[in-house]
Amino acid sequence: QVQLVESGGGLVQAGGSLRLSCAASGRTFTGYNVGWFRQAPGKEREFVIAISYNGHNTDYADSVEGRFTISRDNVKDTVYLQMNSLKPEDTAVYHCAAEVPPFQAWGSRLPGAWPYWGQGTQVTVSS
Repeated sequence: QVQLVESGGGLVQAGGSLRLSCAASGRTFTGYNVGWFRQAPGKEREFVIAISYNGHNTDYADSVEGRFTISRDNVKDTVYLQMNSLKPEDTAVYHCAAEVPPFQAWGSRLPGAWPYWGQGTQVTVSS
């Protein structure tokens, strides 16, 4: 069982930045594909960004490209979501998701394709 823990959410003004972290509780993150999704009140969970197990490939939603970046530190067993130029419409609960080999979710932006999830961290962007 893979348990994911997100941190770093908070309240920020529009135009500001936040960095979210996702760690695998009790085990190494090495070898996992990791994605971030978000869910705003009354809306469906949507794909944001993902990074491959080796960090060589990334996938971005159009709405965040150029503003959000994803990286991973396999020594610290942590994946980071750097969010810059935040907008009020970025307000949501942000969840990290992961998959282990055999990889089936990579390239899928559907939440159901990713087997492991964290509880989420709230990001609120004020105008």
